[in-house]
Amino acid sequence: MHRLTELLERCGPLTGKEIREHIPADIFDLWRYCNTCPNLIHKTVGSRYLRLDRNVEGFARLSPSILREFCNYTAVGLSDRPEALDARVRQIHQEIIRISGKKQELARGIISGIVDSQQDSGLIRENACFLIAGDVAYQMAHLEPRPESSTGEFVNGSDLDIVVVVRGLPDTIVERLDTAIYDRKYFLMRNPGHREEIDYVIKDLAKVRAQLDFLDFKSVVASKVLEEGLFLYGNHDLFREIKDLIKEKGIPLKLAALSEIAAQKRENARLELLTFSDSVLDENLRHLLFTTEEQEEFY
Repeated sequence: MHRLTELLERCGPLTGKEIREHIPADIFDLWRYCNTCPNLIHKTVGSRYLRLDRNVEGFARLSPSILREFCNYTAVGLSDRPEALDARVRQIHQEIIRISGKKQELARGIISGIVDSQQDSGLIRENACFLIAGDVAYQMAHLEPRPESSTGEFVNGSDLDIVVVVRGLPDTIVERLDTAIYDRKYFLMRNPGHREEIDYVIKDLAKVRAQLDFLDFKSVVASKVLEEGLFLYGNHDLFREIKDLIKEKGIPLKLAALSEIAAQKRENARLELLTFSDSVLDENLRHLLFTTEEQEEFY
């Protein structure tokens, strides 16, 4: 990997993705080398946060995956040039925050436009609360093109995870709102000028209360998304009521316990992968490095 040292001397600190663009080696080999070579140092920006996955024992894992973190959120530099690495990390972090902010503002504009177009717009604003969750809520949004699962169409990085909670809205109004969001979702996804994906769910406050009982996988996922969700649009008092219910049900502590389990599993996986000595990474270890999907389901 002498080429990597020369590359970093010439270009300065690079992300895992940028390294691979210059050195087309196996990404696992690059990750392991960058984590074990004494002449290299690396830093990761942003945060790791809980995701829930049916395919993982205990359902809890951390996001980004080990490979996604290396490719997009980690800078690698030379050990004798720590100041250069610090400067690059600040640059990456600022860009991620900028992308997350633009995604959040985009989501707010989309939702406000949809609500304004409804004949009962005032009633919706009074009796509905829109939250944004996922990458944007953690200020970890990205712009990496990726295929949308249902159509295979490529979309522009992190999706816009939106939860709509309604209280006392007539079913007819909810149905029209649902149709309007759905239509906008597919317009944005297929329009070459946008290529944005909206994942959304609409539920009433009674369903929120039931889901916060934390009784099965679906309710755990719903609780997690509600807990991380940021206010986007609508009735802020309803938003506060939702957050108060989350605290009353002890959801933050329950999710923290799952996060702790996921963090330990992540560290165990990292150590196992770093000490792996076979010539081929089999499937039992490959799933520790990355996941086939980096998305959340909504319930």
